[in-house]
Amino acid sequence: MKFLNPARFLVLFTPLCSFMISGMLNADEKAKQTFRTALIYDDVFLEHDTGPGFPEHPDRLRRLTKHLKENEISKRLMWVKPDEKIDPLPWIHEMHDKKYVAELKRACEAGEKRMHDSGDTPISKSTYEAATRAVAGALTAVDLVMEKKVTNAFAALRPPGHHAMPDRAKGFCFFGNAAIAARYAQKHHKLKRVMVVDWDVHHGDGTQEMFLEDPSVFFFSVHQYPLYPGPSGSPDIKGKGAGEGFNLNVPLQAGSGDAAVIKAFENDLAREFRKFKPELLIISAGFDAHKDDPLGALGWSSEVYAKLTEIARGLCREQGHERIVSLLEGGYSEGGITEGVRRHVEALEVAAE
Repeated sequence: MKFLNPARFLVLFTPLCSFMISGMLNADEKAKQTFRTALIYDDVFLEHDTGPGFPEHPDRLRRLTKHLKENEISKRLMWVKPDEKIDPLPWIHEMHDKKYVAELKRACEAGEKRMHDSGDTPISKSTYEAATRAVAGALTAVDLVMEKKVTNAFAALRPPGHHAMPDRAKGFCFFGNAAIAARYAQKHHKLKRVMVVDWDVHHGDGTQEMFLEDPSVFFFSVHQYPLYPGPSGSPDIKGKGAGEGFNLNVPLQAGSGDAAVIKAFENDLAREFRKFKPELLIISAGFDAHKDDPLGALGWSSEVYAKLTEIARGLCREQGHERIVSLLEGGYSEGGITEGVRRHVEALEVAAE
């Protein structure tokens, strides 16, 4: 039997190995690039303890993540934790008073049970950590989208943020996740125009307050009206000073259902979106307008969240991008927080036509 000379064998085999290794690396790179949507989540969000019987409770996220992981969509998502390299505190200070931030930290460390003696802002020892990590999660979502690692992202955050005022907690919220993410996108990623679309059943009065005089961030809200938090959701509030015309509230009547919000998106949102031409869309994604929710009465179906997402993606594509960062706000029924979110995430993830 005639054997191949060892030196000759190495000459032939080494390029083959290099080719095979290169092929495997390329395959890995291609696999990484197949994710269109990131899902940002961390178990630390569960540690914000609001006490028994409170509507904004840890089981909201337990149910959501369990539902998603049991569904086929989970395999198509890039599951990510908030980036440890991000220090959220400087960005929180961009939108919130430093004294308030320090007071929240002190109150949590001291084991106090609520902020400002308010029944709608219960806290625990872990609330400050969970709230700062939620901000880090929102900023991580912005980075992933702006760095083109994914097309869009959904952050399953807790506590929510759109009622948080610059100097105080309010309505289950401590830090304005969406507002901070918008400012971060502008200052860190050098964007000029960001739009925040809020479809929670409650008006995002905190987000509105932070950008009321700012023409670089357009705030658009659809919400049940009248309902908490009250007059902030009036259609008469259109911005102040330089921000005049960059705030649009579209109040919806109780029981108006899917048709009313679809009309608002196809007409009001589309008109303002095309005029403003945002470079990034941030969604304050509440799911308490769902028909099963105990805190709202708009009566939306689970399917409408997919429709609203499709409209938003289409408007972004008109501007030459699909940069969408969606952040969880409210949603207090199992149907809304599972089926509603899943329809939203599926509509984010599906390939564009």
